[in-house]
Amino acid sequence: MQRVLSAAIVVTLLTAAAIVVGWGGRRVAGPQPLSLPGFMALLFTSGLDVGLVMLPLTEFPVYAREPTYAFANPLAIAFGSWGFLVWGFYFLTTFYFVALEPRLRLFAIPAVKAVNNLVIIGTCAFTAHLLFLNLPFYAPVLGGAMQYFVVAVTILLSVLTSTHIRYIRVLSVGSMWTFAALVAAMWWRSEMGIAGLAASAADLGEYFRHLPRFVLPMSDYHAFYLFWWYSWSIMIGQFVARFVGGMPTWQLAAAMLVMPSIPIAAWFSVLYFYFRQQLVVPPALSAAMIAVGVLFVVNSLDSLIRLYSDNLNLTTRRLGTPAYVASHWLLMCVLVLAFQLTPLRIEWIGLVVIGLYAAIYGLLVQHRGRLTTPLSWPERSRRQSCPGQS
Repeated sequence: MQRVLSAAIVVTLLTAAAIVVGWGGRRVAGPQPLSLPGFMALLFTSGLDVGLVMLPLTEFPVYAREPTYAFANPLAIAFGSWGFLVWGFYFLTTFYFVALEPRLRLFAIPAVKAVNNLVIIGTCAFTAHLLFLNLPFYAPVLGGAMQYFVVAVTILLSVLTSTHIRYIRVLSVGSMWTFAALVAAMWWRSEMGIAGLAASAADLGEYFRHLPRFVLPMSDYHAFYLFWWYSWSIMIGQFVARFVGGMPTWQLAAAMLVMPSIPIAAWFSVLYFYFRQQLVVPPALSAAMIAVGVLFVVNSLDSLIRLYSDNLNLTTRRLGTPAYVASHWLLMCVLVLAFQLTPLRIEWIGLVVIGLYAAIYGLLVQHRGRLTTPLSWPERSRRQSCPGQS
């Protein structure tokens, strides 16, 4: 599996680089363009989930202990799984869906469409499953039956907010501010000050000094992260492409690699200070981390539920709101249990997505003549209502 993953990463990143070099000056815009701040808020909150909030404190000790990661400090290793280069996956798929898919319509091919929707549904469930696994670490009282209850309520909130694109936008911006408040509260409680934060963040330099070592999987756990990014990449590209606001391609690439990495770097630097100083996170802040983690899950799930429900025409317009909420909530709950009770793994979904990438590359070659036709998305969006408007 790792050989397939390594080959896929090389092809993906080279393709992203070729797009910036070859089409860097071309402006791209989706049918519902947002300002750059609005677009980045939507991208950040939709493209990340509870793992960003909850996993680093559980991983720093592993990165400090395992010889595989000895070439860099734990902060740099953790950032390598979440920041900068891996956002190139999202850039590639966003560019494809905003610039190429409107002409090619490859995702309208029944087989591609079916696999795509299965990937979206499975990855949605994994996101909720990850919340289930990490709750007891931050709040032991939420173990056992309470885990199931919290996750079930989180899924219900996600389905409810997916009923209208307006809720998703408002929640995305609100989540960004809530996350910023959490970072500030954790920083203030640590008494690290500006100098302490700067000293902690300086350790991120080891990530950039050893950047080539983060390209290919260095361990099974790193491979897990890379498969995870693949499993998210196509569906996040589909969702956020409609909101690209008419910027040059090079600017889209720079924004997607750099801007989400800044809050990630700040958050990880604060948590790394807690780890190095062996500070205990107070119960109130643990509760705040859980609350923000739940909010991130809701942000991720609602956009993805919105995406696959539009693709499958299982919308509120067709089903009615009560049936829509009940059916999608039940589907997600069943699949979360599948991750909990069966050998189902996110790596399998990531492998399917890599196969889908390969199929798309083949179809691009087969249908390359369509790339000379006029861009059709803006014209279609004026003639028909976008799925996100209901």
